[in-house]
This record gives sequence, C-alpha cells and structure tokens, in this order.
Amino acid sequence: MSEGVKLDRRQLLLGGALAGGGLWLGMGPASAFVGVDGPVGLNAWVKIGSDGLVTIVSHNPEIGQGIKTSIPMLVAEELDVRWDQVRIVQSGVDPVAFGRQSAGGSMATTLQYDMMRRVGAGARAMLMMAAAQRWGVRMDSLTTGDGIVRHAASGREIGYGALVADAATLPVPDAKTLVLKAPEAFRLVGTPVSGVDNRAVVTGAPLFGIDADVPGMKVAVFEKCPVYGGRVKSVDLSAALAVKGVRTAFVVAGNGSDYELASGVAVVADNYWAADKARKLLRIVWDEGTGAGQSSAAYAAQAAALAGTRGPKMIREDGNVDAALAGAAKRVKASYHYPFLAHAPLEPMNCTARVADGLVELWAASQTPEAGRQLVATLLGLPADKVVVHMMRSGGGFGRRLTNEYMAEAAWIAREAGVPVKLVWSREDDMTRGVLRPAGWHHLEAGLDDKGRVTGWTNHFVSFSDGKDFKRAAAMDANQFPARVLPHFRTEATMMPLEAPTGFLRAPSNNGFGFVMQGFIDELAEAAGADPLVFRQQLLGPARLFGAPDVRGSFDTGRARGVLDKAAAMAGWGRKLPARTGLGIAFHFSHLGYFGTVIEAAVKADGTVDVRKAWAAGDVGRQIVNPSGAINQVQGSVVDALGAALGLRITLAAGRIGQRNYDDYPLMRMPDAPPVEVEFVLSDHDPTGLGEPAYPAVPAALANAIFAATGVRVRSLPVDTGLLRLA
Repeated sequence: MSEGVKLDRRQLLLGGALAGGGLWLGMGPASAFVGVDGPVGLNAWVKIGSDGLVTIVSHNPEIGQGIKTSIPMLVAEELDVRWDQVRIVQSGVDPVAFGRQSAGGSMATTLQYDMMRRVGAGARAMLMMAAAQRWGVRMDSLTTGDGIVRHAASGREIGYGALVADAATLPVPDAKTLVLKAPEAFRLVGTPVSGVDNRAVVTGAPLFGIDADVPGMKVAVFEKCPVYGGRVKSVDLSAALAVKGVRTAFVVAGNGSDYELASGVAVVADNYWAADKARKLLRIVWDEGTGAGQSSAAYAAQAAALAGTRGPKMIREDGNVDAALAGAAKRVKASYHYPFLAHAPLEPMNCTARVADGLVELWAASQTPEAGRQLVATLLGLPADKVVVHMMRSGGGFGRRLTNEYMAEAAWIAREAGVPVKLVWSREDDMTRGVLRPAGWHHLEAGLDDKGRVTGWTNHFVSFSDGKDFKRAAAMDANQFPARVLPHFRTEATMMPLEAPTGFLRAPSNNGFGFVMQGFIDELAEAAGADPLVFRQQLLGPARLFGAPDVRGSFDTGRARGVLDKAAAMAGWGRKLPARTGLGIAFHFSHLGYFGTVIEAAVKADGTVDVRKAWAAGDVGRQIVNPSGAINQVQGSVVDALGAALGLRITLAAGRIGQRNYDDYPLMRMPDAPPVEVEFVLSDHDPTGLGEPAYPAVPAALANAIFAATGVRVRSLPVDTGLLRLA
C-alpha cells in the first residue's frame, strides 16, 4: 500500500523545460517558478538532464547534520534513480522559491519528508506519461527503476534522459494524485549513504565560509569590548595604522545590540596576520556599562539564597502540590545547577562581504541565512532584494550560527572600508564574544507515598531575564516532564538580569533540563528503594498521549517507555559490575524525538571518570532516512553531551568571560570518547529530526552512573572530580 500525502494548499508541483534540454521540477507558488539553465536553479528543486543526470538542489544550510544528503535521498527514492545517477548542488538564499531555509530545531526531516518525496514522484510521473504517449500504452502498464522506464509486455525500455524533452511539454500532475512508495518498496531510503561532501571535506576543498575568496578582498578583524554591552569611549588608532599591510581602521558605533551590531573598532588589512597584529596595538578606552558588575559567583549566590522560597513567575500548577507534599510518607529535596556554555564550533565566526553599486553580497555559513539577509538589509538601509547570500557549508554550528551578528559586522565594515572584506573572528573572539547557553538552577522537592510512588513535585527554577521576560533560550516549557504524568505538580521561576546575549545550544534548554529532571528522578528511586529502571517505568505508567500527536508539547508515555526499555536491554541493565563502576539510565523527549540512554562509567581513585560505553535508543518515527547519518548524529550528540558534562563551563567575572580557547575549555578528545551503540525503535509516526534529541538524557545518565559507582550524587555540572576521590 502507498502512504497518504499531506498537502499544503500553497504548495504546487511545478515543472518546465530548460533551454539546454531537460526538465525542472519544483514546489512553490506558481508565479515563482522559472525554468533556468545552469548548475543551480534558484526557483527549482530538480533538474533531469538529457544525459539522464539528475541534479537535486539542497536548499537548507549544511552544518554537519547531513541534511545535504538525506533530503535529496527522498527525491531520488521517489524518482526511482540510483544514487550514483545523482549530483547535489547547494542553493542560494531565496525564501520565495524555497520557503524556510534554516538549520535549527531538528526540523528539516519533519517538514520536508513528504514534500520532497512528492517532488521526486511528480518528476517520475511526468516521465512515465511521456513514455506512455510515445509508445501508445497505459501509464499503469509501466514501471521504473535506475532512471529507466520499462514496458514489461513489449520488453521496451527507455532512459529518463531520452524522455525529458517530451516530459517538459506535459502538464504537471496534480499533487493530490501522486502515489508515494510504501516503505517496503524503498531501495535507497533506509540504506546507509556517505555524506555527499565527505571527500571534499577530508581533502580540504573550499566549501566552508572561511574558504570564501573574492577578487580584491581584504581581511578584517573587529575588536569589541570585553564586557557585553560595552561601547567605545575613545581610541588611538595610530599604532595600528602603522602596521605594514593595514589599510584602514575605524570605530563602529553599533546599534546597541550584541545580537546584531556591537560597538567596536574594525581593522582592515591585506591579510589576517597584519590585521590581528594591528588589533593588539589599538589603544581603546571602553565604557563597560552595567555588564561589568555581573559575575557567575554572584549569580550562584543569589540562586542559592532562593532555595526553599517561591518564585514570582508561575510556569505550571496542577492539583494541590502543598497538600500532596504535606501528606507524603517521605519528602526529598535537592538543588541542581548547570553552567553557562559556549558553542565552540571548530570554524570560528566569519563572513565575506562585498558592498558595491547598491548591492550587498555575502558569503556566509549561517543556520538562519534569511534572517541574516534581513538584518543586513535593515542595518544598511537597503531593500532585502539588494542583499544576496551565498550559502556556505558550516564548520560546526550547534546553535551558534542561529544569530548573524558576524554577517552584519562584515557588511558594515565592507561598506565603510570601500573594499570586499573577509571578517574573521579569532578563537578568542568566538569564546569571549559569542552567545551563551544560559546557566540555570533548580530547587526541587517531591513527596513519595508509602509504596514509593510520587505524590507531588515542585520546582523553583532560577534563570535569566532580558528585562521583560526570560532571556533567549532561558525559558522552561510548561510541559517539561514529569508535568502531566503527575496530578500534583508545580514549576515557578525567578529571573535575574543578564547583559550577556544568550542563545540556543544543541537541544536548547532541554540540554540542561534533562540532567535535572532525570537526576532528581534517580534520587526519588533511591529514596523509594526502587531500581532506577523500574521506578521510571512506573512513573511513566500505561501508554497514553498527552496533547496532540506528533507536535511539540505532546508527550507519549508509550514511546518514552519503548526507548527506555530498549536502552536498558542494549546495556544489559542489572548486570554485575566491578567496584567503582556503575550503570546510569535516563530518558528524555525533545524536538519530537524520544531517547533512552545508559552510560557505563568507572570512577578512579583520583576522582577522574572513565566512561566505558554508552547505549542510546531513539524513536524518531517510522523511517530512518539515512542510517549512516542518523547514527553519526546520535553518536555526536552523546559525545558532545559527555564532553560538556565532564569538563565544560563558561564563567563570568567583572562581566568578562574567563575562558578563551580550547586549552581552558577542553572539548572531548578522541582518546576519551567512548564507544556509542545506537539502535532505533521504529514507531508509526511521521519521521522527525535527529540533530538534537539524543543529547538531553546523556548528562543525567552519566551522573546516575557515577552515583551507582560511588554513592556520590552529581547535582552540579561539570562533574567535580574532587568530590569523587577516595579518601
């Protein structure tokens, strides 16, 4: 049987002929479609050439999540061509032709799974129609495969390339009539496929933003106040301008937003080395502003003082928590903390900009390139259609490239300098002037009845404010587990003012909440005298759905139980382990994905933690598009989360970030990365994304493994090895 097709009234299957011979297929408003010849069609998705070569346009930013491979696989599957008959090209930024072009929230597969299959199915239908007319046979007597249309009754066959000229003259089929393949008929989707850029990446091909090269280009650096929100009060440029190769240096006043265009001093030179040398010679007097009085220590003290109090902002309140706690047989209290984090992608922020004749061209790796285009247009006072963004591959994003201040800086500096510039942030710039994953504190209390069941749960969440509401990425969702599974539940919040810009890091907010909720649940299991796995199973209860299916904010206890049980089985939960070695378990739902995780960790006499192995079980729907990329994403999430939990924190003192490079912000290295075993639990739900949902359960599973090994609870990240040393 074939799957039903979900249709959007605004989406029409579009087609047209190419001047050079071929067929373009696209999705979008009919007025937006234009047949074009060349390697990249800004208003089309698929080109089938007269030589049979299929070109598929990848329109989303590729940041290492593999979307440049997996989404085109959907088109190729329905088109019925082999992967070696396909080439992939990167689109430019064009919201009219492509709609949403972003990398964030693990949404690409969620939004495009059916849509891009429909593009492939539409092209295949037109080719079959052309063959049917040529041979005078019924379409339903034809089959396809490997880019060939076949008529079994007569033994005839013809390649797609020989049909495209005829197909381009035919009416485009109504998307409602398209029949998509049933999963059991897939030949490409569901098989491991190597990333289309892999060879280029490992051989150093110029794919990334920092590789951009424009004729006449100079290199720029931008010195900003070490305190967020600070401004240039005065500057002496003479020493910097005297450096050989320096072309100009000037003050950028900024627009008052560290998310957009901060105040600072730009230096433009023939090469990076000259620009950086001159930057170090700038004599700047800063107005540091109110941010200079902010520090991690002060925030921690303020948060600690709030333990045992009520928060002024109610996030969720169900039932009567106070009465439930008063009547509990046992009450458990604990306070949890996770720190500020930097994104620390391998490729620092950069953008190449050319401003001339009323037009801005940008070569940038951005997770939200259209937002960057709009920001630059606004700052420079230009219509958005006068800003062109060439989408480059990103050397890591993890949410950092959701903001586009580096695009704004490059465009502004290029305009003022009068030459194309490549703005390059140093590693230190990236660490000390990036957006931060917000820190958070949670003061929790729960009650247990005489059978060890949770009767009530309360959480005073301490976070950050932008002056009006939660700071970006600092809020807590009202549906955060275990909300809704408990009849008596309350979450309230206190917000502290913060000058530093905050932003979304892989599995936003959930990357901290998973640690807190699943860590505290482990404490409740201990208090109840229950096995941590069994306690979670009982907490989840029978399979039931909260909210509408397959939407953010929903929660399916059956799916959560499925990944929890699968991870436990993978790890051999309950087996005997050596001394000071333990298994920890956790699960979490975020970004429409359910994941269960088990960590095996050994704690050495000096307190260092040796993560022996990790097991991750995920439910992201009925289909894994590219198992190679999917496993890679889960393994990357696990290693990313482990590295952060074991050794990463950003600290503020006098408004300044204390960490500057990888030596004092030590990302996990290969020798320390454990083997990560991954399995998927397929369920009858629409396929969803994988870049983020495997992360949140990992820190809690690690902390719970450490407790199982030592009896010491980890309630604050990163792990303090001093607490784990043998006396």
